[in-house]
Amino acid sequence: MDVKVRTAAEVLVDQLILHGVRHVFCVPGESYLTVLDAMHDRDITLTVCRQEGGAAIMAEAVGKATGRPGVCFVTRGPGATNAAHGVHIAHQSSSPMILFAGQVERGHRGRDAWQELDYPAVFGSMTKWSTEIDDPARVSELVARAFHVAISGQPGPVVISLPQDMLEEPVNVVDAPPSAPVETSPGDAEMAQLAELLAGASSPVVLLGGSRWDEAARAAVTRFAERFQLPVATGFRRLPLFDPLHPNYAGDLGLGPNPALLARVKAADLVLAIGARISDVTSQGYTLFDVPTPKTKLVHVLPEPSELGRVWTPHLAINATPTRFAAALDRLTPPQSPAWRGSAETGHAEYLSWSEAPTPQPGAVNIAEIMIWLREHLPADAILTNGAGNFAAWVNRFYRVRRFGGHLGPNSGSMGYGVPAAVAMQRLYPGRRVVAVSGDGDFLMNGQEFATAVQYGLPIVVLVFDNATYGTIRMHQEREYPGRVIATDLKNPDFAAYARAFGGFGATVERTADFAPAFETAVASKLPAILHIKFDPDGISPTATLSGIRAAALAQKS
Repeated sequence: MDVKVRTAAEVLVDQLILHGVRHVFCVPGESYLTVLDAMHDRDITLTVCRQEGGAAIMAEAVGKATGRPGVCFVTRGPGATNAAHGVHIAHQSSSPMILFAGQVERGHRGRDAWQELDYPAVFGSMTKWSTEIDDPARVSELVARAFHVAISGQPGPVVISLPQDMLEEPVNVVDAPPSAPVETSPGDAEMAQLAELLAGASSPVVLLGGSRWDEAARAAVTRFAERFQLPVATGFRRLPLFDPLHPNYAGDLGLGPNPALLARVKAADLVLAIGARISDVTSQGYTLFDVPTPKTKLVHVLPEPSELGRVWTPHLAINATPTRFAAALDRLTPPQSPAWRGSAETGHAEYLSWSEAPTPQPGAVNIAEIMIWLREHLPADAILTNGAGNFAAWVNRFYRVRRFGGHLGPNSGSMGYGVPAAVAMQRLYPGRRVVAVSGDGDFLMNGQEFATAVQYGLPIVVLVFDNATYGTIRMHQEREYPGRVIATDLKNPDFAAYARAFGGFGATVERTADFAPAFETAVASKLPAILHIKFDPDGISPTATLSGIRAAALAQKS
């Protein structure tokens, strides 16, 4: 095989291209200038960000949306620690991503050199693999391995540190072949046992979650639910896995879920969990099922064998990827007259009753009405992103994600996710409408990436819901220490003026009726836009007020 002399940095970039990487997110740094130069005039779209946390979130969002690793480059030391924000999100979201971080010269390591960092020690607990490339001759091998690790089993993040002098060395090596995910299929015996469990069930429920899904798997699970007349729920921030208007959809097990759905799952005698780790939030603080052995018969389907039985001991464990397992469901024959007949229709009716009409809210702005307007007016292929905060409860309850990949949120509950994720999605899908939903505290965690949207002409629309407080913390504060408000009030800027200062569109909304015309004007501007939506802080969630929480807490303490 013919080979040519290249720098290690050039080998790295060639390896990225061989693996199909076409989008890279970065904050530039002198520690990896050789890599940036190697990207010059190559078939890679480079997005330069304003802070490494935003860049890493963009890479995580690409991994979450595509199933292929999102790629991010940051400089050594503080650049890498800033990027830890996105790495931890990828870890808890099971999103494939690769973070390449600069490192000091090899001869300087161990001296606490300027911006030196022990990457495996710092990132080891939040990655599938963290390593450093010492030998330029191994760049192609180790980069290919990084892709394999990121997409295999339960996907997740990989961190690779790159000593500056190593990148500059010339090397004569061949490229490694691109990695493909290993798909694990369920066995015939396991599928037969599942069929027996379904035949003997009286109130089964399907729970969907995790990653490694695609549109074909989503369609296969939908066919299965229809044929078996099963109610289907989605896990925390996995709304795109099932059409909410499908008659078998029963709702999502996220934050503030429908009490009727919680009762249904708790009463189920069989839960078929496909792809879902059944996390802290999805399990409602590990209360839906007994740990370690649920009383409910749990069929747990996961692509990562080490996760099976780690928290929940399933009645039947199936080590399979959602794609292969969903395809195998077509081979099952439903019972002619299932004992649970009608439960899917009842579950869907309960979901519609919970989410159809807006709940009342104090003040002139009703967030539920805004979410309902969005679900009725956004195109079916729109992408909604959101960060973390109580404002997201309105998204979960009232917005409806109709298409696969139509929603991205941080499974770690990390603030500051919405804007950089929206930038990444608009970069990836320039023809689709992308809307970021943020809280005021949430927005300013990574609001600087609005400048990135302006720089690249990305017409995202950012909704900043402003109640001048860290709302989720204030809610807990009123429950635990009623009336003793400290460290949760915020003094906010004019977010609409903020948008205009960057060169985008900005407008302020202070009444529900003003939202629709403001949104339509924002879209018509074809600029990155921020709608600053001010709402009464007393309306802390779709079902509660701060004053009510405080009164109940004081009454309990008295």
